[in-house]
Amino acid sequence: MKAFISGRRIRGKDNSVSACLARDEEGAFLIAAAVGMFVLLIAVGTAIDFALALNERAKMQQALDAAVLAAVQVSGIENQREAAEHIFQANFDAGGIDFDSNLTLTANADKSVTAIMRFHSETAFVGLIGIDSVPLSVKASAIAVATSTPGPCIIALGSTGQDVLINSGASVTSTGCSFHVHSTANPAFIMNSGSTIALADFCVKGTNYIKNGGTLNNMHTGCSVQADPYAGALPEPTVPATCTTSGYFNDSAVTLEPGLHCGTGFNGSPTITFKPGLHIIKGTMIINSGATVIANGVTFYFPDVWSELRANGALKFTGIAPTTGTYKGILMFEKTSDPSNNAYKSQYIFNGSNGETLEGIIHLPNRNVTYNSTTNVTAKISLVVNQMILNSSNWKVEPYTGAGVSSAAKGARLTE
Repeated sequence: MKAFISGRRIRGKDNSVSACLARDEEGAFLIAAAVGMFVLLIAVGTAIDFALALNERAKMQQALDAAVLAAVQVSGIENQREAAEHIFQANFDAGGIDFDSNLTLTANADKSVTAIMRFHSETAFVGLIGIDSVPLSVKASAIAVATSTPGPCIIALGSTGQDVLINSGASVTSTGCSFHVHSTANPAFIMNSGSTIALADFCVKGTNYIKNGGTLNNMHTGCSVQADPYAGALPEPTVPATCTTSGYFNDSAVTLEPGLHCGTGFNGSPTITFKPGLHIIKGTMIINSGATVIANGVTFYFPDVWSELRANGALKFTGIAPTTGTYKGILMFEKTSDPSNNAYKSQYIFNGSNGETLEGIIHLPNRNVTYNSTTNVTAKISLVVNQMILNSSNWKVEPYTGAGVSSAAKGARLTE
C-alpha cells in the first residue's frame, strides 16, 4: 500500500513538472512569436516608410528641377532665389518650408544656377524604434540656352477640335512671327473666307483642317510644334489675404496701386493708370467702352480661371511688361500650379479697341481666347493660350525679345 501511495505521489510530481515545462515552452513560444511579429512589423514598416520617402524624394527632385529652370531665367541672386522658392512651393505641397535653412542656391560662373534642397520625410512605422523621419536631399542645376531665332509668337495648346478659328475679316500679319497649333483633332483649325494670316510660319501638328477661303501663307501640317516654353517656369505670387481695391469707381481718372483687385469695375469712360508692379486681378475687372488704360511696367496675374480683365469696345490699351525684377518680361499670366484649376478651360475675350500696344509674355494656357473687332494693334508678344478665335481684327504682331524671363522662349535646360 505504501509503495502504491508512494508511486502515486511520484507520478503526481512528474505530471506537475511536465505541465510546468509545457507551460514554459508555450510561454516561450508566445514570446518568440510576439518578438517575431514585432520584427516582421518593423521590417514591413521600414520598407513602406522608405518607399514613401523615395516617392517624396522623386517629387522633390521634380519640384527642384522646375525651380532652377525658373531661377536661371531671371537675373540677380535675390530674384533667382525668390523665383526658385515660388516654383518649388507651387510644385511640392509640404506646408510651410523653411527655405532659409534648407535651400542652398548658387549662381555659377558659367551663368548656370545650382540648387540643393533638404527635407525630412516623416515616418509612420519606424518611429516605433526611434526613427521619426528620413532625411532627404536633392540637387539640380540649369543653364539658359540661347537660340539664333525666337520662338513662336503664338502657341495654341488645345487639341479637342476647332482649336483655332479664323473668321472673316481677321487679319494677322508679321515678318518674323510664327503661329504653332498643337491640335491633332479633325479639324485642327478652321479658316473662313475674307481673312488673312500672313506670318513667317503657320505650323500645325495635325493634318486635318477646313479652309473655306482666305489667305494663309507659309502653312505646314504634320510639323513639329514647340512645347509651352513657360510651363512651370513663371514665379507665381502669393495672393494677399485682403484686397487693395474693390468695387466700382466713378472718377474720370483712376490710378491703381499694385496689389490685389477684387471684383473691380469702372463707370463711364475713365483714364485708368496702373502703377508699375504686380496687379493681381481676382474675379472680373470690367473696363467700359471708351476708356483709356495705361499699364507701363505692369504684370497682370490671375489666381484662377474665373478671374479676368474684361475690356469692352472702343478701348485704348497700352500694356508693357516690366524690364526688371521678379516678373521681368511678363505682361499677363495665370495660375497653373494647381491641377484642379488647370482642369477647367474658360473663355477670355479681348473686345474691340481703337488701338492697343502690347509688349511681353502673355501666358494663358487655360483660356480659350477670342479677339473681337480689334483694330490698330501693335504687339510684341509671346502668347500661349488653349484655343483661339480671331474675329474681325487688324493685328500686327512681332516677336517679343525682352530680356529676363522671356528668354524661356529661347530655352533653358537642366545640366544636373
